[in-house]
Amino acid sequence: MQNKYFSFELLKEDKKTHARAGIFHTPHGDIETPIFMPVGTNSAVKMLTKHHLEETKAQIILSNSYHLFLRPGHKLIKEFGGLHKWMNWDKPILTDSGGFQVFSLAHLNNIKEDGVKFKEPKTGDEYYINPEISMEIQQDLAPDIAMAFDQCAPYPCSYEDSVKAMERTHRWLERCFKAHTKENQALFPIVQGAFYDDLRKESANVISSYDAIGYAIGGVSVGEPIELKNHLVELTAPLLPDNKPRYLMGVGTPIDLLNGVKFGVDMFDCVLPTRNARHGSFFTYQGKKNIKNKQFESDSSPLDEQCDCYACKNHSKAYIRHLYRMGEANAQILLSIHNTRFLIKFIHDMRESILEDRFEEFYNKHRHI
Repeated sequence: MQNKYFSFELLKEDKKTHARAGIFHTPHGDIETPIFMPVGTNSAVKMLTKHHLEETKAQIILSNSYHLFLRPGHKLIKEFGGLHKWMNWDKPILTDSGGFQVFSLAHLNNIKEDGVKFKEPKTGDEYYINPEISMEIQQDLAPDIAMAFDQCAPYPCSYEDSVKAMERTHRWLERCFKAHTKENQALFPIVQGAFYDDLRKESANVISSYDAIGYAIGGVSVGEPIELKNHLVELTAPLLPDNKPRYLMGVGTPIDLLNGVKFGVDMFDCVLPTRNARHGSFFTYQGKKNIKNKQFESDSSPLDEQCDCYACKNHSKAYIRHLYRMGEANAQILLSIHNTRFLIKFIHDMRESILEDRFEEFYNKHRHI
């Protein structure tokens, strides 16, 4: 499919792995891949202003259409000119379809062939979303990339139930493509198939039959062992078209990024950077640490010596620990800035290693991070 708004340029592939570096051209700017995308569920990345995000060098961010459908409503955001103007963010945006909330709020949902009835957790009010409504919501929100409405299977899940969820996802995908009419918005199909190799292969084959602008791997990082997650990503990613971006949904620890890139993934997102920060946890090249630990009480060094974020250039571990212990919001802000920048820089450096034919060296150096 020729689309004047989107194209994917593959610049370099590692000779020994599936790792690759490219440029994804979108209406709101180019995205250098592989890329980590911060998550702004409610149209804001928690603890970070636009200025903070720009300092982390974020190239694209996410919002969640399910939450924005509930509050403030997609019609209101449409009146403001879409998410970009609503948020005052002029770089690319991706929206999740609400399919993951079908999974995560399963106890409040009633899934039928036509769509999903659910109760809003805070108020108990009943709502309904199906593929057509999901497409309407996302086209009103007007992100650069919209996700297909899918059904994510839980872990563990029986083979029979996994087949049902996968086949429903495929039927919903057809409805999504029929309902999606916005030429300057990409629609990404999503691989499902739970934790069964044959289903993953079947789903990858089905979604690849759609000449989409990009493709996603869903249904992982839902409680399964790390080894199983890695196996499924390694199996699935190379099955997707190699001339289109591949997006692994909801995955974002440093080792997840490292392995995902090795397996051929181009795009990642996760709430972990800011969620961890709110609990005092921060990423380093020596592994994850917690600012609450007494060992940092008089530590004059930055959160990570190799990090170039605002927090690391201006403050010590001891200072940030003091702020955290005193309940100062600045502690969570500084840790959120650091964690977000750490992952963005980490994957940028990984990209450079691919372009310079030294990805294997980079991988081996950081595989125990």
